[in-house]
Amino acid sequence: MTTFEFFKRTAIVVLVLLVPLLTWFLFDVVLITVGSILIAVLLRLVSEPFTRWCKFPEGIALIISGLIIIGAFGGAAYLFGTQIQSELQDVLSRADAGVKKITEVLQASELGKLTLSQFQGGSFSITSLASNAFSVSLNFLEALVITLIAGFYFAAEPDLYRSGLDRFFPKPLRDEVDETTRDIAIALRLWLIGQLIEMLVIGILSTLAVWLIGLPSPLALGVIAGVAEFIPFLGPIIASIPAILVATTNGLDSALWTVAAYLLIHQLDSEFISPMIQRKMVYIPPAVMLLGIVAISSAFGRAALVFAAPMVVIIFVMVNKLYLRETLGEPVALPGEDPI
Repeated sequence: MTTFEFFKRTAIVVLVLLVPLLTWFLFDVVLITVGSILIAVLLRLVSEPFTRWCKFPEGIALIISGLIIIGAFGGAAYLFGTQIQSELQDVLSRADAGVKKITEVLQASELGKLTLSQFQGGSFSITSLASNAFSVSLNFLEALVITLIAGFYFAAEPDLYRSGLDRFFPKPLRDEVDETTRDIAIALRLWLIGQLIEMLVIGILSTLAVWLIGLPSPLALGVIAGVAEFIPFLGPIIASIPAILVATTNGLDSALWTVAAYLLIHQLDSEFISPMIQRKMVYIPPAVMLLGIVAISSAFGRAALVFAAPMVVIIFVMVNKLYLRETLGEPVALPGEDPI
């Protein structure tokens, strides 16, 4: 091994080890950066048909892409906003009623009273929990605006920012860094496509399931299930809680059917839908993704859950490329490459 190869491999190992440390100290910046990159990936994904088939200039295609995304969200909010808002309010009120019903059952036994004592002396409200979870602070709005603006800048001139990142490294390593950033971009693009497909499929299946069971507000419950699917593994569990609580207000039969429906949808997702999509997109072993999400959320708080999965994708690509492939010489395939 030459001296250059030795220092190159040493630098790669140090870089991989420094990523978690830098993430810890610059967590807010990392979250905003990951969010901005995802927005940039989404903008370029929507603009691609206009540049490839319509031969539009890239700048015009990105403007059209941004208008389409804004129009899609605005149109959905206009067409379904009132209905979903009223349904969400109905879900929250019924979930509170479900909590009260479960509380009454638990208070009938000593074990139930002991269990209730662990939840703020037995008082627990879904409405207050949702209010705290969705309360918007000034810092959150600032971060959201910065994320959106940075995402548009990243999408408009990706080569500029990629070359700027390259300059932080010695010249012999710049080609490696540039190639790695491109591999990460490809992985995030494929992961985002897969997640959007899964969110749509799970949202539709959940809406149909609760509608067939006869639960009120099926559209709101479907939206909750679809949005929660953005967080792999943990999202479906979170989404099932309000549905089950709403079902308890309709009786034991509805609650059991709802539990069975969400378990069936979760099994279909984990056994068929997700693997089928991941084979074409980004395959990360389920245990690695789950433990990565738990580790990131435990280290940086609940706010990290939103972008924990794409952060796992980024770390997964870096470890596979920089450490396993480049340092150890293992034949590993990266997202978008043919399996080895």
